[in-house]
Amino acid sequence: MQITETSAEGLRRDYKVVITAQDIESRVQTQLIQVGKTVKMPGFRPGKVPMPILKQRYGMSVMGEVLEAAVQESVDKLVADNSLRPALQPNVKAVEPFAEGKDFTLDVSVELLPEFEPADLSGVEIEKPVAAVADEAVTESLERLAKARRTTEKVEDDRAAVTGDILLIDFDGSVDGEKRPGMKGEGHELELGSNSFIPGFEDQLVGTKAGSDVTVKVTFPTEYHAAELAGKDAVFEVKVHEIRAAKDAELNDDLAKTFGFDDLEGLRTAISERIGEEYAATSRLRAKRTLLDKLAELHSFEVPAGMVEIEFEQIWKRLQDELANGEAEAEDKDKDEEALKAEYRDIAVRRVRLGLLLSEIGRRNNVTVSREELNKAMIDEVRRYPGQEQQVFEFFRKNPQAVESLRAPIYEDKVVDFILGSVKVNEVTVSVDELMRDPDDEEEGAAAA
Repeated sequence: MQITETSAEGLRRDYKVVITAQDIESRVQTQLIQVGKTVKMPGFRPGKVPMPILKQRYGMSVMGEVLEAAVQESVDKLVADNSLRPALQPNVKAVEPFAEGKDFTLDVSVELLPEFEPADLSGVEIEKPVAAVADEAVTESLERLAKARRTTEKVEDDRAAVTGDILLIDFDGSVDGEKRPGMKGEGHELELGSNSFIPGFEDQLVGTKAGSDVTVKVTFPTEYHAAELAGKDAVFEVKVHEIRAAKDAELNDDLAKTFGFDDLEGLRTAISERIGEEYAATSRLRAKRTLLDKLAELHSFEVPAGMVEIEFEQIWKRLQDELANGEAEAEDKDKDEEALKAEYRDIAVRRVRLGLLLSEIGRRNNVTVSREELNKAMIDEVRRYPGQEQQVFEFFRKNPQAVESLRAPIYEDKVVDFILGSVKVNEVTVSVDELMRDPDDEEEGAAAA
């Protein structure tokens, strides 16, 4: 085996690898001898099949195995002998198709991880916004729970329906005088003001009374999910059977007990703690973003082009999906493709550089992810699919690489926490609105000021 470096530019190294015909033949002979020890052929005792017959019968399949093993061993030796740290799997190409009896020559291209020194972070300071849990926020959450446990009572007096009432109705709709599928219902409960029906439908039922027959005229939205109805005028004949008034549950110990607490104070405390955890998680994310911005400012080393390309392709695909679904940011919709690509390629470079930096800081400081942490992450993932827990567990059991895919975000968070413990973090009390505001919106506002 002969290995020669042919090019060294930036993080890329190119090599020519020659696997000699003699080496290949020797490997084939050795493999065929092993095959001959076990193969059974008529007229020959085990282990006594002549080599020419073995080669004729099994030579092609053995040659394929030999070449695959020889190529892998060559690449492994190249990496080991040159103390390389590949960023990605080396790219291997045959110079010419393999021909028996001739040397097999390969071009091997390796993109390396960059060598860099992380900056001294001891003098770094960042701000971490924090917000206190207000009593009003807890009360609002309690009121939402009370609304979720609300009951309805039939209105007995002869009053007209108002927004917030729930009507028990039958309805039958048509477009251009023609009945259409999905436009009829019986015994349907409709809350006035819920906007769960076509725009304008509920408004025309406000002021009706139990027993009323009402003709409702509406127009389907132009973006309606059923294309055959989009933008069409429709007429619904509606029968109002009864009016029900909604009544929220009272904020008392009985309500708390329906959620598994002894009393209202216990429920209030639990809600306050949950909101506090949400604030803390958001606060940490804001601090992490600030920290990553600071790390990006302090580091500017070359990154592997192949890793950038992979990251860019993922970002670009997601952006194309968002554009197709009308979910992209307005500013992205107005930019031409080349400008967008340049912008998102810069983002890909930043992400790759920060990923390599965090990995190096974690390596130098012995940050690891334990099996227990992986298992916890797997359980958390399983809980995201209620009713399908067994299937998700089975998926992870059959796909160990899926479990390993959970390692990267855990590792990143642990490294970020390590760095946050190494730099000076100044907590700044802000309002809840300020805490929850998108930092990009803040930047845009500051730029416009």
